Amino acid sequence: MRKILGLLLCLTFAAPLSAFAVGAIAVDDMAGDKPGDVGYYVAAGEKTKEAVKKAALKGCKDLGLKNCRIGVWYSTCGAYATSIVANAYGIGKTKEAASNAALKSCGKACEIVAAECE
Repeated sequence: MRKILGLLLCLTFAAPLSAFAVGAIAVDDMAGDKPGDVGYYVAAGEKTKEAVKKAALKGCKDLGLKNCRIGVWYSTCGAYATSIVANAYGIGKTKEAASNAALKSCGKACEIVAAECE
């Protein structure tokens, strides 16, 4: 089983939740000792995609992860899937829909690392 780093799922609520809030998942695909190890941070509740991306990247780096990048940002639900050779994201109205979209794009060897809804 793949070791997944950064299991700390942190939700940042810097602004009150609203119908226009967005979320983002920042990932570090090179977080562990083996190819495919992943660390991540989830931020949510920001009013703009720029603000949530900044919050997700900061949270990811604050966990000590060095190669953080935005895996996905969303206004409904988002998911990030990865394997040793591929990664993909999905968005949808539910975590399940977002996860299915990510897995469909990534392939059979992938697994969901993070999935959240705003």
